[in-house]
Amino acid sequence: MTGSDVIIQLKDVHKTYQVESQQVQALRGVNLTVRRGQLVAVTGRSGSGKSTLLHVIGTLDTPTAGSVHLNGKDVSHLSDQAASSFRNKTVGFVFQMNNLLPEFSAIENVMMPGFIAGLSGSTLRSRAQKLLEAVELGKRMDHRPAELSGGEQQRVAIARALLMEPPILLADEPTGNLDKKSGELVESLLVELGRRNQVTMLLVTHDMELAKRLPNQVVMEDGNVVDFGGSW
Repeated sequence: MTGSDVIIQLKDVHKTYQVESQQVQALRGVNLTVRRGQLVAVTGRSGSGKSTLLHVIGTLDTPTAGSVHLNGKDVSHLSDQAASSFRNKTVGFVFQMNNLLPEFSAIENVMMPGFIAGLSGSTLRSRAQKLLEAVELGKRMDHRPAELSGGEQQRVAIARALLMEPPILLADEPTGNLDKKSGELVESLLVELGRRNQVTMLLVTHDMELAKRLPNQVVMEDGNVVDFGGSW
């Protein structure tokens, strides 16, 4: 594995939260290396540190100790403004809650990261339209979130996450609020689009069938990586 192959690297990463009078150790010395283009399922029991791991990798939270390198850059302790700018261009997020803006249409929601980055409307609309067609919502792009099913809303969120063509995609229980049929469609789209767009994807899930569909798996326990498998 060469340095240029590595897109995510965590070295001895700790994350401690202060909850009232107690300190909670969410991450306990995590070491993790992920190569470009890998699709990785992150599994483990509730409270094992899976979501905290994604938040630290995605610069939504800073580690208490240790280092996080993304795409060759040390992002361990960026300022809020620098982290926001870096995220916008480098990391796409899909959460369990889709976080769509209710007053905007599907295509406007997808375009939002581009507006934040200051890109032109015409460029954004063309890119957003192609992504909505890729997630099978070409005929629903002018509908607002309230007019879409839960599965359709999550597919809009996937399109939004890919708008800026990020090299890294982080998904945290993206099918957790969906029925089985909708969840399976969202899962298939995530895996297919991840491969098609050659993104590096970390997907947190309790669904072991979904985890097995990805070529690489990370198992977390008590704030640390205890096992991994696949083509590392």
